[in-house]
Amino acid sequence: MRWNARRAAAGAFGLVLGAVLALTQVAPAQAESNGGVRVMPLGDSITDGYNVPGGYRINLWQRLVGGGYTVDFVGSGFNGPASLGDHDHEGHSGWRIDQLDANIVTWLRATDPRTVLLHIGTNDVNQNYDLANAPARLSGLIDKIRLTAPLADVFVATITPESDPNREARV
Repeated sequence: MRWNARRAAAGAFGLVLGAVLALTQVAPAQAESNGGVRVMPLGDSITDGYNVPGGYRINLWQRLVGGGYTVDFVGSGFNGPASLGDHDHEGHSGWRIDQLDANIVTWLRATDPRTVLLHIGTNDVNQNYDLANAPARLSGLIDKIRLTAPLADVFVATITPESDPNREARV
C-alpha cells in the first residue's frame, strides 16, 4: 500500500512538474511593429548585435520612428534593449555568406519583407573562408533574395573595417 502511495505521489509530481515546465517555457516572441514597411535586418553578429544586443538596429529604429516612418522589423531572431521598439531580425552571429544563402528562401517566405538590409562577409574574412569566391557567393545570395522577393529593395552594406592589418587586407 505504501509503495502505491509513493508511486501515485511521484506520478502526480511528474504531471505537476510537466505542467509547470510547459507554462514556464519561453513562448515565441510576438512580432513588434509600429506598422508599415516590413524590413528584414539580415546578416551576421553586426546585425544580431553580438557585442551590443540590438546593434545598429537601435539607432536605425530610433531614427526611423523619429522621422515619422512606420516600419516592422522582421525575422526569426529577437533581441535588444527596450529603446529598440522592434526586436525582430535575421542576424546570426558567426555566420558566413553561404550559411545565410542556405536559409534565405525559408526566411523570406516566412516574413515577406519589402526591404532587406544585408550586412554579411565579415566572418568570411575573419575565418579566411574561400575569399576568392566571396564576391560570387555574395552575388548569388543577392540573386536568390531578388528571385524569392522580387519586389523587395535590397541594400548591401560594406564590411566594417578590421583592426587587425591582415584581416583588413582581406577586406
